[in-house]
Amino acid sequence: MIQTLAFYLFAIVVIAAAVLTITARNPVHSVLWLILAFFNAAGLMLIAGAEFIAMLLVIVYVGAVAVLFLFVVMMLDVDFAEMRAGFMRYLPFGLLLALVLAAEVIFAVAAWNAGGVDMGARIAPAAGDMPNIEAMGRLLYTRYLYIFEAAGLVLLVAMVGAIVLTHRTRGGTRPQNIARQVRRRPQDSTRNMKPSVGQGVEL
Repeated sequence: MIQTLAFYLFAIVVIAAAVLTITARNPVHSVLWLILAFFNAAGLMLIAGAEFIAMLLVIVYVGAVAVLFLFVVMMLDVDFAEMRAGFMRYLPFGLLLALVLAAEVIFAVAAWNAGGVDMGARIAPAAGDMPNIEAMGRLLYTRYLYIFEAAGLVLLVAMVGAIVLTHRTRGGTRPQNIARQVRRRPQDSTRNMKPSVGQGVEL
């Protein structure tokens, strides 16, 4: 019973967080909703008995999202003054969301200890005595090979699109001449001066 309740809870939260990830105007909020979706997807994988994928989602994807957060901040010039102004206003909602996430983690562990949901026979049939990682590898490279390759192509297109969107041409700057920079001598770039007292620095 607890397994079924946990499954529907995590599934509903994953769908809601995915919708909010797409519809959020602030890119920082969108990344935070995406992290919530990853955590709940990890809970679904844990209930389904795929512990390796659950840990992979938390360790790799959430860590990669943190790096993505840094790239968003660096490339989109997010106004931190405006974000800090609304911090106290959204603090109760953030604390409530953190408590709900902690409760979900406890709920997922309890459902996993209760036995999990038997969905493997329908979604990914594999031998019962086979280890989790070996079964996943066999399914990825046999039954779901074309889907796996298509997912790789989608990620490649997304990476190229991100590079194209963030590529900016800077105008009004002098082109870099590396050979001229290498040939420059120290005596041409620095001067030893002995300013008198109270004279200051000439710019």
